[in-house]
Amino acid sequence: MFLSAVVAVCLLLTGCAPRGVREAQEVVKQADSLRAEGVAYTDSVTMAEAYNTLEKWQYIYPTDYARACYYYGRLLRNNDDPVAAMQVFINATHTNTRDYHILARTYSNMGNLCHLGNEYALSAKMYELSARNWLSVKDTLNYQFAQYRIAFEYASLTKEDTCLRILKNIECNNVQDSLLRSCCLLTRAELCLRNSQYDSTIQYAHQALLYQKTMSTALIQLAQAFSYLGEKDSATYYADIVTHTTKDLFELNNALYILTNDDETTSKAAIRQVASDRADVQKLLEIRQGKLSQATQLLEQDLHRRPNLMWLYAILGTCLMIGCLLWIYIIHKKKRHQLLSQQVTQLEDKHTIEQQRHAKMVQEHTEYENSIVTQIEQTCAVLCNSKHLKEDLCWSNFDQMCDIVNKQLYFIAKKLQTTYSLNDKEVRLCVLILIGISNSKQLADMLCYGESGIRNFKNRTARKLSTNSIELRNKLLKITIGEYSVTS
Repeated sequence: MFLSAVVAVCLLLTGCAPRGVREAQEVVKQADSLRAEGVAYTDSVTMAEAYNTLEKWQYIYPTDYARACYYYGRLLRNNDDPVAAMQVFINATHTNTRDYHILARTYSNMGNLCHLGNEYALSAKMYELSARNWLSVKDTLNYQFAQYRIAFEYASLTKEDTCLRILKNIECNNVQDSLLRSCCLLTRAELCLRNSQYDSTIQYAHQALLYQKTMSTALIQLAQAFSYLGEKDSATYYADIVTHTTKDLFELNNALYILTNDDETTSKAAIRQVASDRADVQKLLEIRQGKLSQATQLLEQDLHRRPNLMWLYAILGTCLMIGCLLWIYIIHKKKRHQLLSQQVTQLEDKHTIEQQRHAKMVQEHTEYENSIVTQIEQTCAVLCNSKHLKEDLCWSNFDQMCDIVNKQLYFIAKKLQTTYSLNDKEVRLCVLILIGISNSKQLADMLCYGESGIRNFKNRTARKLSTNSIELRNKLLKITIGEYSVTS
């Protein structure tokens, strides 16, 4: 199958057909054309060659192969080889064709072979399959013909109720076809004949002959009915017509039987000749019945054969393998998801702990800074409220001043000198502002600076500290807190 698919793709790409396939397709097309004109294709040798060629490429050309099977099977059947014909018909039903016309005709021929082999139940099944295919293409007339054949098989199976129900459905559809109407009447006549209702048989057979005047089946039914009624002249009359018109061995055998037993006007020599002909026909019937029995057995074996489960097992194995891989993948994803969830939970817990620690550290640092600020503010308040601030600060000796006021101020002053490059006067300004002296006059007096320039001096100093004069004290407090933390 895979190899054929690859070959098909290659052929499509190259745009050419395998050797001999085009010729075989032309043969099948010719048979189709003849059938459309009402003529049967008779060249069995050429059709056999086309069938054998297309059999090799049946997976690529399933419809052409199915048509070749149908026409070749018909030729084999006409050549009195029902076993080979049945096998070819079976091959047609195994193709992947979507030509429902061919499938319907094929099943119909298989049903006819089963009927001739007296396998009426099997024949009814084949005709049902034929009816389904006719229904698929919405061919109402042929569908009704298939229904008629199903009814006839049920009549042969003595299922009278089912047969009459089907016939009633056909008649209700009002199909305007003389052959179908005559066939339905013949089926009713057959039922009446089986039930020994000979008058009704004659009535239905005569009605059928009104539609089809040369129908041998109606004539043999009339001959049999008159024979059972004891009307030998009428029986032999219709039987003699059958012997000259029918090609069916079964009908011919029945007609010869009636002539042998009911013809009283013919000479003994003629009767002996008829009996001899009947013996020959019976031999032919026995031979044909044997072949038909083999053909029906072949069909039954095909219907009940164990299907090739190789592809099914391959598909199931593939599905199972894919299922296992998906299951493993899902389990792996689930475990990975669980692991990631655990990691996320651990990170969240760790983050929560870090946040708590950070909040605690911030709180402790804030409390610590607040305590430092409180201490600095207390020291600065004492100095600021001193009546002899200038003497206490000892401006003549900067180092001594810082050491006397507060040892911490010494480190602050040194940092202002080293880090921010402030001179002594600027450092003293910063110390005074830190202490809390903001009055310009007082600052000018403490620094021995002109009161008018103290504001500009204050702004220049603030710029060196990367701030402004308004935020200068806050900046100095931050520097003091930082220095305090380092030296503590």
